Amino acid sequence: MSLHPTDSTVSASLARSRAAHSRGHGEPEYEAVIPKTRVATFSHLTVKLAEYLTPSELKKVKESYRFSDEMHLGQMRKSGEPYISHPLAVAEICADWKLDAQAIMAALLLDVMEDQDVQKEELFERFGAPVAMLVDGLSKLDKIEFQTQIEAQAENFRKMLLAMARDVRVILVKLADRLHNMRTLSSMSPEKRRRIANETMEVYVPIAHRLGLNNIYRELQELSFLHLHPLRHRTLAKAVKAARGNRREVVSKILESANNTLAATGIASQIDGREKTLYGIYRKMRSKRLSFSQVLDVYGFRVVVDSFANCYVALGTLHALYKPMPGKFKDYIAIPKLNGYQSLHTTLIGPYGTPVEFQIRTREMHHVAESGVAAHWLYKEDDDNLTDLQQRTHAWLQSLLDIQKQTGDSAEFLEHVKVDLFPDSVYVFTPKSKIIALPRGATALDFAYSIHTDVGDQTVSSVINHVAEPLRTELHNGDIVEIITSPSAKPNPNWLNFVRTGKARSAIRHRLRAVDQAESQALGKRLLNHELIGLNLETELPPTLIERLLRESSAKTLEEMYVDIGVGKRMAPLMARHIMSLVDAGKGSSQFDHNGKALPNKAEPVTIVGNVGSSVQLGNCCLPIPGDQIIGQLKQDQALIVHTLDCDVSKRYMKKDPDRWIDVQWGADLEQRFECRLKILMLNDKGVLARIASEINESDADIVYVGMDTDHDQRMMQLRFTVRVDDRVHLARLMRNIRGISSVTRILRERN
Repeated sequence: MSLHPTDSTVSASLARSRAAHSRGHGEPEYEAVIPKTRVATFSHLTVKLAEYLTPSELKKVKESYRFSDEMHLGQMRKSGEPYISHPLAVAEICADWKLDAQAIMAALLLDVMEDQDVQKEELFERFGAPVAMLVDGLSKLDKIEFQTQIEAQAENFRKMLLAMARDVRVILVKLADRLHNMRTLSSMSPEKRRRIANETMEVYVPIAHRLGLNNIYRELQELSFLHLHPLRHRTLAKAVKAARGNRREVVSKILESANNTLAATGIASQIDGREKTLYGIYRKMRSKRLSFSQVLDVYGFRVVVDSFANCYVALGTLHALYKPMPGKFKDYIAIPKLNGYQSLHTTLIGPYGTPVEFQIRTREMHHVAESGVAAHWLYKEDDDNLTDLQQRTHAWLQSLLDIQKQTGDSAEFLEHVKVDLFPDSVYVFTPKSKIIALPRGATALDFAYSIHTDVGDQTVSSVINHVAEPLRTELHNGDIVEIITSPSAKPNPNWLNFVRTGKARSAIRHRLRAVDQAESQALGKRLLNHELIGLNLETELPPTLIERLLRESSAKTLEEMYVDIGVGKRMAPLMARHIMSLVDAGKGSSQFDHNGKALPNKAEPVTIVGNVGSSVQLGNCCLPIPGDQIIGQLKQDQALIVHTLDCDVSKRYMKKDPDRWIDVQWGADLEQRFECRLKILMLNDKGVLARIASEINESDADIVYVGMDTDHDQRMMQLRFTVRVDDRVHLARLMRNIRGISSVTRILRERN
C-alpha cells in the first residue's frame, strides 16, 4: 500500500522512532481504546440491568428480548453468530450508560421493523408508544424507493436526526448500534468495511463528539481509522509499542513531582497519564507535518481533584512547579465547550525541556467528559429543570428541527447538519454578556441567526467590540457582538457566500426561496429550456416524462422543479442531460453529422430580466453593469452568477470547469441600479473630495462606499468609490464629469 505524499512524514519518521521513546508508568495501555468483544448474552445483560432497574421494568425488558429472539430466530450475522447477539450487545452498551428500560427495550427491538417486517402498530400494542417511537426512529427507510444510494443515506440520517431531536435516546441507542457494528466489522468485505468506516467517520464520530460521548467518539474514530487505513494503523501501533521504553523515566519523574507538589499543598488528587490515540497521532503528523518523535515528545496528564476551587489551586501549584508556555492555557470550566466538556488545559515546560500538557478537572467534570450527554441523558421538555449540559444539547437538537422546516430535501438537510458537527468553536458575547458558542469561522451574520431566525433575516449591520464591522467579519473568542436590525430588511443572496452555520444557510435559502419564488420559477424554466434547446430536445415535456422526473425528485410539481433550478438547488445542464437519457436524443433533430448523430442546436442566450436577486447574482469580482459583455456561471448552491466577459476570475473558473458556463445577455427595463467601483487619483487640494461627491450627486449616481489613501508627502490622494449607476452610458457620463475637475489626474473603473 503506497502512502499519500502528505504521509511521507509519517512513514519516514516511524522507522527512526521505534526504539526512541517509551511509555511511562501511569499511562493507560492503548489497547484499552478498542476493547475486545465477546458474544453478548441475556444473562450478562440482566446482571447489569439489575443494578438500577426495578423488577417490573426487568420483566418488560425480558418480554422485549423474547419477542426479538423469536423474530430473529434462524437469522445469522456475517460472522456466523446468531443475529440476536447484536441487539443484546447494543443493549449491554446502553446498560453501561444506565439508560432506562424503554431505551433498553428499543435496543433489543432495533432491527425487528427493518429485518422482520414487524409493523409499528404491533410494537405499539405490545410495548407501548414510547418504545414503538424509539424503534421507528432507529429503523431505516428500506421500503421507500430512492433514486440513488446517497439520497437514501441522506434520508435515513434525516429521519434519525429528527427522531433524535424529539428524544435524545434515539441517537444514544443508534451510537451503541454503530459501535458494536464497528467492533465486528472484520467479517465484512473490504469495500463494505471502507464504506461503513467512512460513513462512521463523517457522521457518527462528529455526533458522538457533539454530544460529549468522548469514550465512544475515540473508539469509533480508532475503529474507522483501522478499517479505512489498516496498514497505516498497524504501522503506527507497532511504532507506539516500540517507543514506550525511554518514556518511562520522564513520565515517572513528572508524576512523582506533580503528586508531591499537590500533596504538599493539601489537594486530594488523582493523576493519570494520557496517551494519544493512533488516529490522533496520525492526524497531527499529517496536519502539522510533524515527525513521529515530535508528536510523541509531548507528555499528557490528567489531574482529577475533589472540588471546583481546587482546580484553580492545582493550576497555580503546577505553574509554580514548571514554567507555563505562553498562550497555551485554556479555561473550559468558565466557558465550557458546546458538548458540556469542562477542564483547565495548560502546557508547561517539564524536565529536559519537554512540553507537558495537564488537564485539570473535578470528578463530576471527568464523568461528563467521558460520558457526555449519556451522563445526564434524560430528555425533558421543561427548560427550567434542565442542567447546563442538557440546555445546550436541547438547543442544538431544537436547531435540527428549525433546519428541517427550512430545507427542501434530505441531502440539503444533511449538508447543513454536517456543517454544525465540526467540533472547533468560538465563544462570543451578547451586549448583555450572554455567551454564544459558534463554529470556528462563523461570522457576525451567523451570530444574528443563532439568536433568532427573524433577527438574522432583518439584520442590516453589526457592531463588534463597539466598532461597526461588515456582516461577513469572522468572529473570535471573546468578541462582544451587537446586531442592528430593521423591520424592512430582508436577506441578501450574497450572504450565502460567507455564512458558516447550517442554521443560517438554511434560513437564508428558505427566505429567499419564499420571497423570490415567482422570479426563481421563471428563471428556472428559461435555464432548463435553454439547455434542452442546446441538446436538440423539445421544451414541452410530455406528461409521462414530467411524472417520472417528479417521482425521482423531491419536487411535487413541475413549477417546484423550476424553482429548484432557479435557486441553484438543481443544475439545469444536468437536468437536461438526464432528460436526454430518458428520451431519444435524436427525436426532432433537423441536423445530423456524417455518422448520423444529431447535432445540438445553437441555444439563444439567457436574458437577464427583472430585479437581480436570489436567482441571478452579479460577480463581486467584476461587478458587471448593463452594457458590459457578460457570461453566466452555473453554481451548485448560488444559481446563476453573471461575470463580465473579460473578468480574470471567470477566465480561471472557465478553464477549470467549462461545462458550467452559458451565454447570457442583458434584458430591457431592468428597473434597478448596479454597483461599480471607481479609482480616482488626484492632487490633495482643499475641498476636492467635496467637489467629487457633488459631481457624483449631480450626475444622478449613488455613493455606496468611499475609501482614501494618501502618499507619504500627502501631495497626491487616491480615492476609491463604489457607486450605483444605471448602465455603461450612465457610468461614462459620470466619469467624464469627474475627469473635468482640475485636481483629478486619473479616473478608471476598477475590476477584479
